[in-house]
Amino acid sequence: MTAHELPDPALPELSALWRSHWPDCPPIGHELRSDPDCWVRFHSLPNSKRYAETEAEYSTLLHRYNTVLTDMFAGQEVYVTTVTYVMDEGFTDPAPFDAHALNPGSRPWTRVRENDDLDPGCTMHVHVGRQQWEPGIVDPLLRAVADDLCNGVIIMDTDLRRAYHPYDGGADVIMANADERDRLKAAHADWLPRNQHGR
Repeated sequence: MTAHELPDPALPELSALWRSHWPDCPPIGHELRSDPDCWVRFHSLPNSKRYAETEAEYSTLLHRYNTVLTDMFAGQEVYVTTVTYVMDEGFTDPAPFDAHALNPGSRPWTRVRENDDLDPGCTMHVHVGRQQWEPGIVDPLLRAVADDLCNGVIIMDTDLRRAYHPYDGGADVIMANADERDRLKAAHADWLPRNQHGR
């Protein structure tokens, strides 16, 4: 199901920059796979295992997340977006989680709704923080994503040309062009999904 950004974002300049690069999707991670020539998916555990069960497995998945992120953003500032859900009247969130608490210094950016007038359910509140990339700086957030406690996270450069969307089981990566994507794929070929569709 598609989604759309609601009017009057708190950071209109950032929304305008976003739309200049991603005109067909709002700033929600799972919406980003619109350009297959620039997209690659990496799995976070060997044999495509989805969830970590031991500290050794958490160490492996955090290593993979941080290695690709450092390849993408070493020496740069990054935006980190997090999403929380505000339920409509009559709807309840069985397990609310404050992802913004794991995004230090973040502030409200915009709000997003699913394109379903009959059963919308909630509004997604997107916050954004900005910090200098260093391996480990978002580990608590990445671990929460890996445990499926939160979703919709995006880590991106401040020009919004490259984006990293971690999820429980791996990460979708959008590079600036196909050559960059291919170099990243080659550097971490052992972490690629086994089937040709990248799943």
